[in-house]
Amino acid sequence: MKFTKMHGIGNDYVYVNAFIERVSEPARLARAMSDRFTGVGSDGLILIGPSPAADARMEMYNADGSRGRMCGNGIRCVAKYVVEHGIAAGPELGIDTDAGIRSVSCQLSGGKVESVRVNMGPPLLAPLDIPVTVEGDRVVDRGMNIGGKVYPVTCVSMGNPHAVVFVDDPDAIELPIVGPAFERAPQFPESVNAHFASALSRTHVVARTWERGSGATRACGTGACAIGVAGVLTDRTERCITVSLPGGDLQIEWADDGCVYMTGPAVEVFTGDWTEG
Repeated sequence: MKFTKMHGIGNDYVYVNAFIERVSEPARLARAMSDRFTGVGSDGLILIGPSPAADARMEMYNADGSRGRMCGNGIRCVAKYVVEHGIAAGPELGIDTDAGIRSVSCQLSGGKVESVRVNMGPPLLAPLDIPVTVEGDRVVDRGMNIGGKVYPVTCVSMGNPHAVVFVDDPDAIELPIVGPAFERAPQFPESVNAHFASALSRTHVVARTWERGSGATRACGTGACAIGVAGVLTDRTERCITVSLPGGDLQIEWADDGCVYMTGPAVEVFTGDWTEG
């Protein structure tokens, strides 16, 4: 089975062209291929296949085999693959996901996709929609007891659940301890992606991420969108910001139309053949 390794600012996935390849057990394949010692090494597996309503469909699996509804860095890489491998011409595309069809716009240079702008849709803020089991219309800087410590948490869904905590220094967070505590906290019935962010200015935020099912990652696109929304809700940032993650920068805009737009690069690393013994 042929595969392609790609990444968006360090958030790396294995991509399989499901227009051609048949994958019968994607959860098991995701675990095997994602292993950084015995597999290809990645944050998960994304299948690129046909859609009756869009140019292509992405089906995402985390490194532990669990299904993900949406991946911001992943969808940019899907757009790059679709254009550069001749599935659709671009530069405007529709990509079908478990969170709905997302419109993307590719910036081309010499026939190659250099960056991708994605309409990630409007954020969901009602606790039932995220989901998070607390009362009220929104969870904004709400004190939540996670692992025996109270954190000021803002909750946002961008097609998947996010908990954003603004702190003085994200590097001071013991991510291997605090991240799993958030992911498995009973307040989040579908678990959660946790982000620890600091607003350096009203247009620049730095952050670190713990992704459910994958652990510490170098970037999270939907998480960067959630951080942008949380920055506005807590009056820490403007509606158009740069989010700097360990893997690089994303441009996030919570526009006047209510949708969140994410712009960033997509990189193809290598292709290979996967043979299971």
